[in-house]
Amino acid sequence: MSAIAIPAARSDELFGHPKGLYVCFLTEMWERFSFYGMRALLLLYLVKYHLFSDAHGYNLVGAYGGLVYAMPVIGGLLADRFLGMRKAVVFGGILLVLGHLGMAIEGRQATLVDGVVVRDEAALQAFYFSLALIIMGVGFLKPNISTIVGKLYPENDPRRDSGFSLFYAGINLGATISGVLCGWLGETYGWGWGFGVAGIGMLAGLANFIHGQKHLRGHAEPRDPARLRQRVLGPLTREHLIYLGAIAGLFVIWGLVQAHSLFLKIVPGVFEPSPVLLGMHLVAACLLGGILWFMFARCTRVERQQMAVVLAFVAFCLVFFALYEQTYGSWVLFSDRAMNHEALGLTWTASELTSLGAFFILVLAPILAWLWPRLERAGLNPSKPAKAALGLIFAGLSFLVLAWSARHPQANGLTGIGWFVLAYFVLEVGEMLLSPIGLSAVTQLSVPRVVSLMMGGWFLGLSYSEMLAAALSKLSAIELPQGATLDVAAALASYDRLFVFSAKIGIVGGIVVLALTPLLRRWMHGVK
Repeated sequence: MSAIAIPAARSDELFGHPKGLYVCFLTEMWERFSFYGMRALLLLYLVKYHLFSDAHGYNLVGAYGGLVYAMPVIGGLLADRFLGMRKAVVFGGILLVLGHLGMAIEGRQATLVDGVVVRDEAALQAFYFSLALIIMGVGFLKPNISTIVGKLYPENDPRRDSGFSLFYAGINLGATISGVLCGWLGETYGWGWGFGVAGIGMLAGLANFIHGQKHLRGHAEPRDPARLRQRVLGPLTREHLIYLGAIAGLFVIWGLVQAHSLFLKIVPGVFEPSPVLLGMHLVAACLLGGILWFMFARCTRVERQQMAVVLAFVAFCLVFFALYEQTYGSWVLFSDRAMNHEALGLTWTASELTSLGAFFILVLAPILAWLWPRLERAGLNPSKPAKAALGLIFAGLSFLVLAWSARHPQANGLTGIGWFVLAYFVLEVGEMLLSPIGLSAVTQLSVPRVVSLMMGGWFLGLSYSEMLAAALSKLSAIELPQGATLDVAAALASYDRLFVFSAKIGIVGGIVVLALTPLLRRWMHGVK
């Protein structure tokens, strides 16, 4: 058996990895800093500053999340076929800088006049357009920056996995810092300060990428530069039309974000989805139809069964993240309204506590990276479907921890912060069991020529998760009249109902996946 040769050190390497990896690491770290820093404040900003009701706040957060995870399907396709990844990342980064800085425009605080909420509509329009810029920017940057990392390594380079581990650490390092810093600034000195710092972080990420693009070894360039430069409409080249189309798309997204009710009307027997959800249904129908056609018309029996397992993992992750994304919905308002905030001699705001998720991933990732190979050698490593089942069960258990805390408040009637930290830890154990495993399954089990299409399905599943998370969070929505004092006991009862319902979804879902595990393992046909 021939040994795998480790590539000789090159002048464009640093600490045994291509310098381009560190360019991507810092770019993604700053992009996630800005992304999660903004998300930490978003719902609180809507409810506290613009005086949105809980339900409308959840709706907008869900619509934003759904769109922000749907756009990478389009951005990845355009980069792969036309732009190339480098141009796509730069364009996306510019949109993100503008969007995050635009979020710093607060306008006037909403007020209540004769029972009617009066808002600064001009500031709200700037806010909505800033969200549109962020959504479009993520669509161009997010799917392509990680693809660049993969292309920096030869096909069988043993350093690839450790390179992606470093890249993943950058994502969570940025997310850990952002919630604390942006949350503290936003809730202490003003919302614009928190959003503004997120924008400065994205500017740093863009500057880093532009400065370091020379280290990408040419892997991120357009597939056919001549075709990209070809004039197709008067003096306009194909590249110009892509940028102009994206700018035109901003105005479509601007309108969709403003229709931020997930459901326009909900009465018994009547279900009317919003334009956002209708658009997602259309894309999902086309994508799923194309995948099914390919499976039955172009695949062997083994390939078809492996592709079916990929679709199953997309479904498992959809359910998991419908629970997980409540950390930016119901969990935020629960911790803001019904929890003691003192720990370690400090007072922690609700937005700062959103950093717990990324922090625990940084803690758990090296532990699990050490654990899985040892379990494999001992013959005890659970299969991918079994890990997915355990991930769902842990997600359900995290909500049981919150339900326990809601039913056992402290002497002042508020819940203890320790239970909240524990819930986050349990949830992140679930994420580390399911999310990386799901991504791995997509790349390993998909037929190679449609891997990008299947990754599009993965991102679309995340879009639906955002919408479902918002719909679930609305089950705990509290309609508190302006100026009225919150009834904490009633609020805890409302959150308790949501937490128990969410726990049932996770635990029952995990049990179902466990029951399906033998079948899914057979259909994987030996893929570990």
